[in-house]
Amino acid sequence: MAGCCLGPARCTAICPFLPCLSSSSMRPLSVASAVSMSSSRSSNACPCPFQPYLLVFSGGTAFNGVVEELKTLTTRVAHVLPVSDDGGSTAEIVRVLGGPAVGDIRSRCLRLSDQSTSEALAVRRLLGHRLPLDPLQAKSEWYEIVEEVHTLWNGVSRPYQETIRAFLVYFQNEILRRPSESFCFSNGSIGNFFFAGARIFFQSLDAAIFLFSRVSDIPSESLVLPVISTNDRLTLGCELLDGSLIRGQNEISHPTNGTMEPIEKENSSVPALPSRIKRVFYMSHEGTHSLHEVFPAVNPAVLDQLKTVDCIVYAMGSLFTSICPSLVLLGIGEIISSRACPKVLLLNSSHDRETSGFSASCFVTAISDALNRTHGDKNNCLQNPANQYVNTLFVPKDGAIPVDSEQLALQGIFNVVFVESTYDEKVGVVYKPTSLIEALANLVDRCGSQA
Repeated sequence: MAGCCLGPARCTAICPFLPCLSSSSMRPLSVASAVSMSSSRSSNACPCPFQPYLLVFSGGTAFNGVVEELKTLTTRVAHVLPVSDDGGSTAEIVRVLGGPAVGDIRSRCLRLSDQSTSEALAVRRLLGHRLPLDPLQAKSEWYEIVEEVHTLWNGVSRPYQETIRAFLVYFQNEILRRPSESFCFSNGSIGNFFFAGARIFFQSLDAAIFLFSRVSDIPSESLVLPVISTNDRLTLGCELLDGSLIRGQNEISHPTNGTMEPIEKENSSVPALPSRIKRVFYMSHEGTHSLHEVFPAVNPAVLDQLKTVDCIVYAMGSLFTSICPSLVLLGIGEIISSRACPKVLLLNSSHDRETSGFSASCFVTAISDALNRTHGDKNNCLQNPANQYVNTLFVPKDGAIPVDSEQLALQGIFNVVFVESTYDEKVGVVYKPTSLIEALANLVDRCGSQA
């Protein structure tokens, strides 16, 4: 059940109208063959009756490009996402209304949403809309949407209109209740506003995800899970090898000097870090140094799914600010190291501010250090070898990250798969979605036949 904190096969007591999905009984006979046959179809769902169950650690943007294609392999995916983003319109919501960041979750929910009907596309268009950068134009357009006179409502039936508008209005009322804080609508996401309104109304992030999932008609067997289920504001910090600290995800990954403009993480004008990142950690909102470190509890649903999935995926994206924030939490490393399933790292195609000068083995080290909590509280550190966390590496052909095979072998990683790539004008070399999903299908299929 999308967004349900209980997960597949655990929610039927509450929602008996949903199908019960048991991961242990749904092993595909030949996943790779099913993907090959379905790759040319336009259907959102996998036509194969048996689907593998994947858990993906990712952020809100880099993996989005393959979400649609992933449906041809399986819709049984637990998407684990961080809630510490503090950039763009998300930052403005958090600044004025508090609470966790919902931008990455909203982004993934939209990618998973239904597109099979004209109304589904209209709902997706509305919730995916961003307001203009100019603050006055943005505010004017926002009021047109709230008052239901904007053309974005075209094609949305009355029941959907009333449901969506109710939470947009609730969001607006929450802003008006805080007259001392002037809210800036510049580049604001309508989906983020809807999500924030629902979270505040229900006082539950899980309930807001459930509602958003139902409004956008996400497949019931797809889970969108915040790695931390909270109504509190979370701040990410990082410690560099030179001992200095940086506070805030945005400042770590792509500082923008407070601008609300869309972020280009690969922008060469972003200044380099003075030293490599040693670790990321959570800190209190008012904190300024490591003494203000806090230790939030992982979402129990994430631990439940890790115990049953057929494959664990560390997606491409911002290594330290999108992937590692989900890995450093107590309990994650313990379960992943105990699993005998495929654990695959999707290597980035290029360096960014966080990974300048990294080779493939450096990515593996960063992930294993995060899961072992190597540089954190000494009482909670693990000492598992890297290959208990990563046993397969996918590499995009024509990517710029060096693959240092000898170092990978020393880490116990011998299964390196080169995947066809394509060129995107905005971000450069990326995985070719069909080839990436086919490679995942082959991996799960091969490991399933050996089980």
